[in-house]
Amino acid sequence: MNQAQVTGAAQNDSEYTNLSTVSPSERRYLQLLKEVIIDVDNAHRFQLTPYPPDRSYWLKRTAINSLINTLSKKGLTITGVNARGSSDREIGLGWPINGYSMIGMKRLNNIQYCLEQVFAEGIPGDFIETGVWRGGACIFARAVCEVYNENRMIWVADSFEGLPKPNVELYPADEGDDLYSIEQLRVSLEQVKENFKRFDLLDDKVQFLKGWFKDTLPSAPIGQLSVVRLDGDMYESTMDALKSLYPKLSAGGFLIVDDYGVIPACRKAVHDYRNEHGITDEIIDIDGSGHFWRKSGS
Repeated sequence: MNQAQVTGAAQNDSEYTNLSTVSPSERRYLQLLKEVIIDVDNAHRFQLTPYPPDRSYWLKRTAINSLINTLSKKGLTITGVNARGSSDREIGLGWPINGYSMIGMKRLNNIQYCLEQVFAEGIPGDFIETGVWRGGACIFARAVCEVYNENRMIWVADSFEGLPKPNVELYPADEGDDLYSIEQLRVSLEQVKENFKRFDLLDDKVQFLKGWFKDTLPSAPIGQLSVVRLDGDMYESTMDALKSLYPKLSAGGFLIVDDYGVIPACRKAVHDYRNEHGITDEIIDIDGSGHFWRKSGS
């Protein structure tokens, strides 16, 4: 298999800010927004408890999932004390109760880094995220564009009904995936729009694509893209997004894959697509889970 070398990304915050032409107060605004989006204030308190992380404990996972989903329909949830606190928020472990994203600080920093690079170098195209949960990453991307006065569209693509059931006949790599059954992953379009409104960031530069990626992305009225962020978890969702969006990614733009480091099916989809299209651009590790590369060419 022709796979690019995977290397570690620089994690010094200064390396995410060396392109800044904004004021100190605007920089502080973006930093504060990141902290609110991942609910840093509650990092040492409670977090959502979705299910046991080890998929081999199928019976235990199924029982806890059933309980969580039943409680969720009554407006209740199971939480646990987060002993590791801010270290979890840094790398996106745990699901924050009051946060707008579960991706953590390093992956938010990566979004900022990628956007600042394309702004500084004049790489054309919009931003899109496929799989948005409560919308936090897209909210932050819209804020970065606002601060830099960049006239780019933010595309927010999701079913807004959770994940699809695995289609094992077409995508055997997704066999055993049970993310579709988790009630906490179902966040409505109306709720995500409301979350944008809370930060005064819902405007005509934010466009929503509701539905399964295989149905919405091929015909979406998207021109060029400069930053593509995939967070569909599954092989099917990742491959559907790559097929529709990567050809629209400008040379010099960035492709980010949220779960590359932790979900084998997602990683396989990335490798299969790259191998099929002869992509050898270096894959860079963000925080162990998220990875990204920069599209070469001219």
